Amino acid sequence: MTRFFAPGCGLMLYKPHLADRLHQCLAGLGPVERMESCCRHVPPLPRGAEVINICPGCDRRYRENYADATTVSLWEVLARSNRFPFPDHRGREMAILDACPTRDQSRVHDAVRMLLQRMNITVIEPKATRERGCCCGDSLWGSVPDAQVINQMKKRAAEMPCEDVVVYCVSCIKAMANGGKRPRYLVDLLCGEPTDPQTCDPTQWHARLDEYIAQHP
Repeated sequence: MTRFFAPGCGLMLYKPHLADRLHQCLAGLGPVERMESCCRHVPPLPRGAEVINICPGCDRRYRENYADATTVSLWEVLARSNRFPFPDHRGREMAILDACPTRDQSRVHDAVRMLLQRMNITVIEPKATRERGCCCGDSLWGSVPDAQVINQMKKRAAEMPCEDVVVYCVSCIKAMANGGKRPRYLVDLLCGEPTDPQTCDPTQWHARLDEYIAQHP
């Protein structure tokens, strides 16, 4: 079986050096090729390939659109690893925002929480979580004005029971920052780096995504 690592457009725009670092970690667990093509195109996947994804949108598209391949989240792979150097966050309390493309994927929810446990993070669950989770607001972009998108982000952020909010989608970083919370991106937590929301304007962010997608067929 050929294995591919798909870092996803969001991480490559956010912190590409962490995509390189994670690929190196995965290579230590066995052969894995890097995939640069965007999942919105038709990546050249051989029959029987397994794609290790990071982006929740990638997780859904590889599950639904590519019958000849299977996919697994990086979180599931690392949760099974005894070699990854998990940092110690000393029991810090953080809420968690589950990404809406994985709403029906308990395997992802479980793996994310296992990683947080292994990093000594105390998870405070919001009322709407896991399969009951609501979108951060970003999926509204393009159908309503940006002001309404940001209002929905603020509403979702207000439901978080802690100031620190773990997210595993780059767009969710922007949503929680727009809502006045401190987003803690899971890749940053694993790699011991702070989370930098960077551009939080919905239209600017989606313009960057669209440009990257067009350049990576």
